[in-house]
Amino acid sequence: MRIGIIGPIGSGKSTLSHLLSSYYNVPMVKEPVESSPFLPLFYADKKKFSFISQCAFYSELFLSMWKTKDEKFLICDSTMFSNLVFTELLKKEGMMTDEEVELTYKVAEAHMNLIPELDLHIVLVRNEDSLFDNVRKRSRHLEKGQYEYLKFHYKFYSEVLEKVFARYNTPKEKILYLKVDDMFNHLHFNELVLQIEEKYNQSKNQQQTLTL
Repeated sequence: MRIGIIGPIGSGKSTLSHLLSSYYNVPMVKEPVESSPFLPLFYADKKKFSFISQCAFYSELFLSMWKTKDEKFLICDSTMFSNLVFTELLKKEGMMTDEEVELTYKVAEAHMNLIPELDLHIVLVRNEDSLFDNVRKRSRHLEKGQYEYLKFHYKFYSEVLEKVFARYNTPKEKILYLKVDDMFNHLHFNELVLQIEEKYNQSKNQQQTLTL
Protein backbone atom coordinates (compact mmCIF):
# COMPACT_ATOMS: atom_id res chain seq x y z
CA MET A 1 0.00 0.00 0.00
CA ARG A 2 1.57 3.26 -1.20
CA ILE A 3 -0.21 6.20 0.44
CA GLY A 4 0.05 9.88 -0.44
CA ILE A 5 -1.12 12.63 1.91
CA ILE A 6 -2.65 15.79 0.42
CA GLY A 7 -4.07 18.85 2.12
CA PRO A 8 -3.83 22.62 2.54
CA ILE A 9 -1.10 24.32 4.56
CA GLY A 10 -1.59 23.53 8.25
CA SER A 11 -3.87 20.51 7.72
CA GLY A 12 -1.48 18.09 9.41
CA LYS A 13 0.08 16.20 6.50
CA SER A 14 3.41 15.73 8.26
CA THR A 15 1.74 14.74 11.52
CA LEU A 16 -0.40 12.04 9.93
CA SER A 17 2.50 10.82 7.78
CA HIS A 18 4.76 10.38 10.81
CA LEU A 19 2.02 8.66 12.80
CA LEU A 20 1.13 6.25 9.98
CA SER A 21 4.79 5.52 9.25
CA SER A 22 5.35 4.67 12.90
CA TYR A 23 2.08 2.73 13.22
CA TYR A 24 2.81 0.50 10.22
CA ASN A 25 6.60 0.59 10.68
CA VAL A 26 7.13 1.56 7.04
CA PRO A 27 9.27 4.18 5.25
CA MET A 28 8.07 7.75 4.91
CA VAL A 29 8.92 10.16 2.09
CA LYS A 30 9.25 13.54 3.77
CA GLU A 31 8.15 16.65 1.91
CA PRO A 32 11.40 18.35 0.85
CA VAL A 33 9.91 21.81 0.35
CA GLU A 34 10.29 22.82 3.98
CA SER A 35 14.09 22.54 3.78
CA SER A 36 14.42 23.77 0.19
CA PRO A 37 16.70 26.79 -0.35
CA PHE A 38 14.08 28.03 -2.82
CA LEU A 39 11.35 28.38 -0.19
CA PRO A 40 12.63 31.65 1.36
CA LEU A 41 12.99 33.08 -2.15
CA PHE A 42 9.41 32.11 -2.94
CA TYR A 43 7.98 33.76 0.17
CA ALA A 44 10.11 36.87 -0.37
CA ASP A 45 8.90 37.42 -3.95
CA LYS A 46 6.22 35.02 -5.21
CA LYS A 47 5.83 36.77 -8.55
CA LYS A 48 9.50 36.43 -9.40
CA PHE A 49 10.24 33.00 -7.97
CA SER A 50 6.99 30.96 -8.29
CA PHE A 51 7.93 29.19 -11.52
CA ILE A 52 11.55 28.52 -10.55
CA SER A 53 10.54 27.35 -7.08
CA GLN A 54 7.80 25.03 -8.32
CA CYS A 55 10.18 23.28 -10.73
CA ALA A 56 12.71 22.89 -7.91
CA PHE A 57 10.10 21.50 -5.52
CA TYR A 58 8.98 18.86 -8.05
CA SER A 59 12.56 17.81 -8.71
CA GLU A 60 13.38 17.52 -5.01
CA LEU A 61 10.23 15.51 -4.31
CA PHE A 62 10.94 13.25 -7.28
CA LEU A 63 14.40 12.41 -5.94
CA SER A 64 12.88 11.34 -2.60
CA MET A 65 10.21 9.24 -4.30
CA TRP A 66 12.68 7.73 -6.76
CA LYS A 67 14.84 6.43 -3.92
CA THR A 68 11.81 4.59 -2.51
CA LYS A 69 10.18 3.51 -5.79
CA ASP A 70 10.62 -0.19 -4.97
CA GLU A 71 8.96 0.02 -1.56
CA LYS A 72 5.65 -1.86 -1.53
CA PHE A 73 4.38 -0.03 1.56
CA LEU A 74 5.12 3.67 1.82
CA ILE A 75 3.75 6.89 3.31
CA CYS A 76 4.33 10.08 1.28
CA ASP A 77 4.15 13.37 3.14
CA SER A 78 3.47 15.07 -0.20
CA THR A 79 2.69 14.03 -3.77
CA MET A 80 3.10 15.38 -7.29
CA PHE A 81 -0.65 16.09 -7.25
CA SER A 82 -0.28 18.07 -4.04
CA ASN A 83 2.41 20.21 -5.63
CA LEU A 84 0.32 20.75 -8.76
CA VAL A 85 -2.41 22.24 -6.59
CA PHE A 86 0.03 24.95 -5.58
CA THR A 87 0.88 25.55 -9.23
CA GLU A 88 -2.79 26.03 -10.08
CA LEU A 89 -3.33 28.29 -7.07
CA LEU A 90 -0.37 30.45 -8.06
CA LYS A 91 -1.81 30.74 -11.57
CA LYS A 92 -5.20 31.69 -10.13
CA GLU A 93 -3.53 34.32 -7.96
CA GLY A 94 -1.71 35.79 -10.97
CA MET A 95 1.73 34.66 -9.83
CA MET A 96 2.32 32.27 -12.75
CA THR A 97 1.46 32.59 -16.44
CA ASP A 98 -0.40 29.97 -18.48
CA GLU A 99 2.85 29.11 -20.26
CA GLU A 100 4.72 28.65 -16.98
CA VAL A 101 1.95 26.44 -15.63
CA GLU A 102 1.90 24.18 -18.69
CA LEU A 103 5.68 23.86 -18.60
CA THR A 104 5.49 23.02 -14.90
CA TYR A 105 2.94 20.29 -15.68
CA LYS A 106 5.36 18.84 -18.22
CA VAL A 107 8.14 18.80 -15.63
CA ALA A 108 5.85 17.11 -13.08
CA GLU A 109 4.56 14.57 -15.62
CA ALA A 110 8.08 13.65 -16.71
CA HIS A 111 8.77 12.81 -13.07
CA MET A 112 5.47 10.98 -12.51
CA ASN A 113 6.10 8.69 -15.48
CA LEU A 114 9.20 7.32 -13.75
CA ILE A 115 7.69 6.38 -10.37
CA PRO A 116 4.89 3.99 -9.36
CA GLU A 117 1.38 5.34 -8.94
CA LEU A 118 0.01 5.73 -5.44
CA ASP A 119 -2.59 3.25 -4.25
CA LEU A 120 -4.44 5.82 -2.18
CA HIS A 121 -4.65 9.61 -2.05
CA ILE A 122 -5.67 10.82 1.42
CA VAL A 123 -7.04 14.37 1.39
CA LEU A 124 -7.04 15.97 4.84
CA VAL A 125 -10.11 18.04 5.65
CA ARG A 126 -10.24 20.81 8.28
CA ASN A 127 -12.19 24.04 8.62
CA GLU A 128 -10.40 27.32 7.97
CA ASP A 129 -10.17 28.37 11.62
CA SER A 130 -8.45 25.09 12.48
CA LEU A 131 -5.99 25.53 9.60
CA PHE A 132 -5.03 29.06 10.70
CA ASP A 133 -4.76 27.88 14.31
CA ASN A 134 -2.33 25.12 13.32
CA VAL A 135 -0.20 27.57 11.32
CA ARG A 136 -0.04 29.90 14.32
CA LYS A 137 0.88 27.07 16.70
CA ARG A 138 3.84 25.84 14.64
CA SER A 139 5.15 29.43 14.34
CA ARG A 140 7.23 28.98 11.21
CA HIS A 141 9.11 32.19 10.48
CA LEU A 142 8.42 32.12 6.73
CA GLU A 143 4.65 31.81 7.27
CA LYS A 144 4.38 34.95 9.37
CA GLY A 145 2.68 37.82 7.58
CA GLN A 146 1.18 35.47 4.97
CA TYR A 147 -2.49 35.86 5.99
CA GLU A 148 -3.78 36.95 2.58
CA TYR A 149 -1.81 34.24 0.79
CA LEU A 150 -3.14 31.57 3.16
CA LYS A 151 -6.69 32.94 2.96
CA PHE A 152 -6.59 32.66 -0.85
CA HIS A 153 -5.00 29.21 -0.57
CA TYR A 154 -7.76 27.92 1.72
CA LYS A 155 -10.58 29.47 -0.31
CA PHE A 156 -9.70 27.75 -3.57
CA TYR A 157 -7.81 24.64 -2.45
CA SER A 158 -10.63 22.10 -2.86
CA GLU A 159 -11.71 23.52 -6.22
CA VAL A 160 -8.20 23.33 -7.64
CA LEU A 161 -7.52 19.87 -6.20
CA GLU A 162 -10.60 18.51 -7.98
CA LYS A 163 -9.26 20.02 -11.20
CA VAL A 164 -5.97 18.17 -10.78
CA PHE A 165 -7.70 14.87 -9.97
CA ALA A 166 -9.88 15.30 -13.07
CA ARG A 167 -6.91 16.05 -15.33
CA TYR A 168 -5.37 12.68 -14.45
CA ASN A 169 -8.65 10.72 -14.30
CA THR A 170 -7.94 9.70 -10.72
CA PRO A 171 -10.48 7.00 -9.73
CA LYS A 172 -12.77 8.02 -6.89
CA GLU A 173 -12.01 4.67 -5.27
CA LYS A 174 -8.44 5.87 -4.78
CA ILE A 175 -9.37 9.13 -3.04
CA LEU A 176 -10.20 9.33 0.67
CA TYR A 177 -11.41 12.64 2.11
CA LEU A 178 -10.42 12.34 5.75
CA LYS A 179 -11.81 14.77 8.31
CA VAL A 180 -9.13 15.15 10.96
CA ASP A 181 -8.94 16.67 14.42
CA ASP A 182 -6.42 15.88 17.17
CA MET A 183 -4.47 13.04 15.58
CA PHE A 184 -2.53 12.45 18.80
CA ASN A 185 -5.77 11.34 20.41
CA HIS A 186 -5.52 7.54 20.24
CA LEU A 187 -9.24 6.97 19.72
CA HIS A 188 -9.38 9.48 16.89
CA PHE A 189 -6.21 8.14 15.27
CA ASN A 190 -7.54 4.58 15.43
CA GLU A 191 -10.73 5.76 13.71
CA LEU A 192 -8.65 7.34 10.97
CA VAL A 193 -6.69 4.11 10.48
CA LEU A 194 -9.93 2.14 10.14
CA GLN A 195 -11.19 4.57 7.49
CA ILE A 196 -7.89 4.38 5.59
CA GLU A 197 -7.79 0.59 5.61
CA GLU A 198 -11.43 0.29 4.62
CA LYS A 199 -10.93 2.67 1.68
CA TYR A 200 -7.78 0.88 0.57
CA ASN A 201 -9.51 -2.51 0.65
CA GLN A 202 -12.43 -1.11 -1.35
CA SER A 203 -10.03 0.30 -3.93
CA LYS A 204 -8.09 -2.96 -4.11
CA ASN A 205 -11.26 -5.00 -4.57
CA GLN A 206 -12.44 -2.60 -7.27
CA GLN A 207 -9.18 -2.94 -9.17
CA GLN A 208 -9.31 -6.73 -8.94
CA THR A 209 -12.86 -6.68 -10.31
CA LEU A 210 -11.81 -4.51 -13.25
CA THR A 211 -9.01 -6.90 -14.18
CA LEU A 212 -11.25 -9.98 -14.24
